[in-house]
This record gives sequence, C-alpha cells and structure tokens, in this order.
Amino acid sequence: MTIHFWITLILIIYSIIYSIIYSIPAVYKKSQKIQYLVVILVSQNLFGIICYIMDLFTLGSQKYGIHFSKDTLLNFTYIILLIGFLIFIVTFICFYILLIKGHYRKGSRKEEQRDNMENLIKSYLPVIIAGSVGLLFVMQFLFRKLNIGFNADDIQNLIIIILGICLFFAMMVVLPEQLVLLYCKYRFEGFNFYMSGHLKELDEKSNKKF
Repeated sequence: MTIHFWITLILIIYSIIYSIIYSIPAVYKKSQKIQYLVVILVSQNLFGIICYIMDLFTLGSQKYGIHFSKDTLLNFTYIILLIGFLIFIVTFICFYILLIKGHYRKGSRKEEQRDNMENLIKSYLPVIIAGSVGLLFVMQFLFRKLNIGFNADDIQNLIIIILGICLFFAMMVVLPEQLVLLYCKYRFEGFNFYMSGHLKELDEKSNKKF
C-alpha cells in the first residue's frame, strides 16, 4: 500500500506539472511517447488498481456491515488477481491473432467492424466469456461470504463492490492494446505525429505526391 501510495502521488504530481508543459505545442509533439506511457499508467491506476483497492478496503472494513476474515479477504484478493490475469492473457492472445492476420490494417474488415457492435462482440467473444464467468464466480463468492440483506445500504455496497471489480476487469481488457500501441510508438515513427498534427507516415506519402 505504501508503494502504491507513492507511485500514485508521483503520477499525480507528474500529470499536473506536465499538463502545463504539454500545453505548449512544440513540447507536446516532441514527447508523444512519454505522454502515452503516462496515460497508460494513470488510466490503469485510476480505473483499475484504485478501484480494486477500494473494494478490498470496503470488504475489510467493519463500518459497512461487511465482515470478511483475513483468510477470506486474502482468498478474494488472489481470486480477483487470477481472473484479471486470465482476462489479460485471453485478450492479448485474441488481439495478437487479429494483429498477425492483418485485421487492424487501414481499410480492413476490423476497421469496419469497430463501427459494428455485433461483429465487435463476436471478435472478443472469448474475452467476454472469460470475464462473464469470472464475474459470476466473484458474485457467487460474495453472496456466500457476505450477509447481504434486501435493504438499500446492503444493495448499494454490493453494487459498489461489483462495479469496482468490473472496472478492474475492463482495464485488463484494454491493457494489451495500450501496450501494443506504446510499443508501436517507440518502434515505428509512423505512429507519431508531426507538428502539423498529421501522422508522419501520412505526411511522407503526401510529400511523395508533390
């Protein structure tokens, strides 16, 4: 917890300072790779890790009417981490297969499918199945361990816990694509922008025409 606190504090200070510095276009265009790395760290920390830790605090707190023993809380922690890791692996494999097959090229079917929810769901069906099974398992675990009644406070606490878990799982789905894009930004200049605001690859093609 202490390590996470200091990492979060550093990210907050870094974001505040560099949000001012990056408001200058010249600096913004020259530091695109670092910016995207910071975006990944901040987004994963804010919507993934912090939500997950808040759930653990809620389950371990006595004032919410939730009584988790130390062993139960540890088991819950390991279960969520394991499910999150499995979701990350399944998503990464699906994304890698689609990437190798060229489904993310410009003008490909994948580009069209991004605007079509039905086809998008089919592409990530293994991820959805893994996430749904994991969430169902977590809900069953919570219902067995928690003394949940039908009053508004109990239902509200359960919704908050499940929402935090869903956000954590959702960030695990997003993480593989974020990491691949970060790699591409460092590996290929075509994933970065010129001062004009256009992608470098597009600007190079335009210059060849003239």
